[in-house]
Amino acid sequence: MAAYERRRGPYTVVTDAARFDLDVIHGYLVRSYWAEGIPREVVARSVAGSLCFGLLEGEAQIGFARVITDRATFAYLADVFVLEPHRGQGLGVWLVECVMEHPELQGLRRWSLVTRDAHALYRRTGFTALAAADRWMEKTDADVYRRLGGLGA
Repeated sequence: MAAYERRRGPYTVVTDAARFDLDVIHGYLVRSYWAEGIPREVVARSVAGSLCFGLLEGEAQIGFARVITDRATFAYLADVFVLEPHRGQGLGVWLVECVMEHPELQGLRRWSLVTRDAHALYRRTGFTALAAADRWMEKTDADVYRRLGGLGA
């Protein structure tokens, strides 16, 4: 995969994993409502198995997003965040726009995501509520990280 990079003032969105700070990514996700307690090793595996985007200010990581995708028909957007001191500048919307503009994610039939509180952000990038929610199913395991010993790690 060719390097992907977008710039806006002092900010850069990159897909080069060598520029990611796994400590920052894990540090945010471990305290997030959707991945609370996630072990660092699980974060590392998820980053390795996904198309990931780092939001940098200079070389410091201040945000992140990852896409689980077949790069042909479907993409699931996950783990999107901008660190608290950098919010309110439109960086979250810009990060998602950069993700959706990635050349390997063009022509997909469906994008999906789950959010508890960022509906307005995602609406600005074209997401809507499920048109046929009754067709979607899920299987969740809310205690998986606790069983893996990651809570509080």
